[in-house]
Amino acid sequence: METNSGRRLVVVGNGMVGQHFVEALRERDVDRHWQVTVFGEEPRRAYDRVALSSYFDGASPQSLDLVASGCYDGHGYRLHLDEAVIAIDRAARTVTTSRGRAVGYDELVLATGSAPFIPPVPGADLPGCFVYRTLDDMDAIRAAAQRATARVGLVVGGGLLGLEAARALRLLGLAVHVVEMAPRLMPLQVDEGGGALLRRLVEELGVTVHLGTFAAAVTEAAPDQAAPRLVTLGDGTELPVDLVVFAAGVRPRDQLARDAGLAVGARGGVVVDAGCRTADAAVHAIGECACIDGTVYGLVAPGYAMGSVLADRLAGGNAEFRAADTATKLKLLGVDVASFGDALATTDGALEVTVNDPVAGSYAKLVVSDDATTLLGGVLVGDASRYAALRALVGRPLPGDPLAMLAPRGDGGVPGGALPADAMVCSCHAVTREAIDTAIAGSGLTTVAEIKGCTKAGTGCGSCVPMLSTLLTESGVTVNKALCEHFDCSRAELFDLVRVQQIRTFSELVGRYGRGRGCDVCKPVVASVLASLGNGHILDGEQAALQDTNDAFLANIQRNGTYSVVPRIPGGEITPEKLIAIGTVARDFDLYTKITGGQRIDLLGARLEQLPAIWRRLVDAGFESGHAYGKALRTVKSCVGSTWCRYGVQDSLGLAIALELRYRGIRSPHKIKAGVSGCARECAEARGKDIGVIATENGWNLYVGGNGGFRPRHADLLLTDVDTETLIRTIDRFIVFYVRTADRLQRTSSWVESLSTGPGGEQADGLDYLRSVLVDDALGIAAELDAAIERHVGAYEDEWAAVLDDPVRLRRFVSFVNAPDTPDPSISFVTERGQPRPVLLGLPSAAVPAPAVPASGVPAAVPAR
Repeated sequence: METNSGRRLVVVGNGMVGQHFVEALRERDVDRHWQVTVFGEEPRRAYDRVALSSYFDGASPQSLDLVASGCYDGHGYRLHLDEAVIAIDRAARTVTTSRGRAVGYDELVLATGSAPFIPPVPGADLPGCFVYRTLDDMDAIRAAAQRATARVGLVVGGGLLGLEAARALRLLGLAVHVVEMAPRLMPLQVDEGGGALLRRLVEELGVTVHLGTFAAAVTEAAPDQAAPRLVTLGDGTELPVDLVVFAAGVRPRDQLARDAGLAVGARGGVVVDAGCRTADAAVHAIGECACIDGTVYGLVAPGYAMGSVLADRLAGGNAEFRAADTATKLKLLGVDVASFGDALATTDGALEVTVNDPVAGSYAKLVVSDDATTLLGGVLVGDASRYAALRALVGRPLPGDPLAMLAPRGDGGVPGGALPADAMVCSCHAVTREAIDTAIAGSGLTTVAEIKGCTKAGTGCGSCVPMLSTLLTESGVTVNKALCEHFDCSRAELFDLVRVQQIRTFSELVGRYGRGRGCDVCKPVVASVLASLGNGHILDGEQAALQDTNDAFLANIQRNGTYSVVPRIPGGEITPEKLIAIGTVARDFDLYTKITGGQRIDLLGARLEQLPAIWRRLVDAGFESGHAYGKALRTVKSCVGSTWCRYGVQDSLGLAIALELRYRGIRSPHKIKAGVSGCARECAEARGKDIGVIATENGWNLYVGGNGGFRPRHADLLLTDVDTETLIRTIDRFIVFYVRTADRLQRTSSWVESLSTGPGGEQADGLDYLRSVLVDDALGIAAELDAAIERHVGAYEDEWAAVLDDPVRLRRFVSFVNAPDTPDPSISFVTERGQPRPVLLGLPSAAVPAPAVPASGVPAAVPAR
């Protein structure tokens, strides 16, 4: 194709695909042969529509912007916003815009995307009914949710878009119904088994799911109804709702092409060939408005691929669009969901290998060929950590037993070495494993960030980032373990520098071993290290400025700007007097009260200036900080053990209390949770903890490296049938060794898995190596680890009490420096189920202002709520 200087290219649409195409062409058009004019009908530049729900989770329009810096710098590339193209004159090769301009072109690219599909539901055009497509739609939904009476939202559609919309409504504080005509959620991506688990996980998050039915009508509700609209489902169910969001799919926006006489597919979409060219050689179409081989793709990855193909063609190449990668990986309502290849096993003779773990909340399926040698596709729900590796193997020989590939393992997936050179690691930017390996070797890359910058892999949807890390590790290069741009050493190396050199301030550390002023990465790390080594109270002097938001005020900040107060209750044991004291504090300060899973009581809704008064009451009643705000020991959960339980074989409660009091306040790379069970029935769920102890007839079994949360993991058995003294000594050493050697924000689970090098440099199993260090003293540091714990125990002080005793530390606990006794007027509450809850977007706002706290520390009067 000719590329004469100054050829005119008009791009209709500045969405994700249109922008990707422009940047791909600009990268190839180094001599600026093209004069590119882009028209976007929205007043905003291209933004990330895939992440729209994050708009309600703190993201701004600026953070969603996708336009690369300098893309439209006036040197041949121009962008016109809020100006739609309304007509094409193919004979004259001009387009007419909504502002009446006629613009000529030599080549025309249609990237008009798609429009929301609204089912023919009576009442769908009533006020309070919305679609889920643009930031303007998001603003309209937010405004509706902010109305004083808004409480319930309904989403029509249970596919990818519908569940994203449901997440958005949840973020706005609404109760949510999802209506899906198919018998399962995400019917195009997930099979029956995965759909069943997905429904369970979604409903556990408070979303009501209606399957196998449809929205038959939307009507104005009667005056006595709880909400202004009534949605009637196909099965006769009537649901009072405040707003309705239609997210039932999209349809290609091809009317411009139709009006210009261009061919469209049977189900819409501008017909194009493998080079994304229409029957008119000067007109092209890409993305959701294009129909290629009879298919319209509603996903961004195929659109990106089309954009890259067309950019190559316009730069003189001959690239072709091949089979689209329709793989999908998303976090929907907090649940990881992924599908790839022939996920629904439609290939003749396909076999399915399934691992379903309802307890862990995970479902995994591989679809293989009839001879079980080739991977055809798969589905992952709950745990999608294997997605990047498995997706890249689709259509290729299996590297091993498919069941073993799905079984729980520490590294989270298939080794990178199993991928052939031409395997597509990043489908968003068409980056192969060979390209990544070449970049690592040729450019000396040592970090994932450098791989992203060099190859663009991982800069699209981000699902391939774990594989980039794996390939980097397996490449044989020395991986850069720099903590951040200000320190070239790792967290563990920083810890040793501070410990050996007896450094006591961040300024001294960065002056001697770093550069610059520090950042949000290194400052909290150094703060934790200094606290671990006993450098005084964390709010003293320079240390106060290093803390993150929670540690800075010794409390967890909540979404409405208030804080939670969690006193320590060792082992979950509490006297009636202390229980009454907590209840009295909660009543007097009108705090929301909840019993946590760690056998403690959480008091939520405290304003910043109230914290010292609340702490004073609790400290006077014998409580201390529970360190729920810090990367520290949280709880040691326990059953009642042999003292009360007829099945108990040891005093688990007494041990739990002793352990919690021993390790309270110790700062660590991540939070530490422990559990002690009095028998094999495991009522304390010890094997799901960082440190788990289970009683036996002969003593105790010690488990380490477990955790719940995002990626649950059972702890590994380290010791069996040991006495109490040996048990505590080993836990002492485990904690100190972890604090000294783990990476930033590394849980004990991944830390244990990373311990693969023995004391002589030989490869060793992580657990065996840990046992050799802690029990056999293979490194000769046991006495040092023991001494470190004893120093911690001897130097412990309650952080709350230490603040109360220091007027300087107390000064920071005010909402307004110039009016320290004035509460934040933006914080207000309403009553729900007999307790206060914050007024949030989309929830009732007929709120009662929170009372001020007088000098006595007790509200003079708490108004009824």
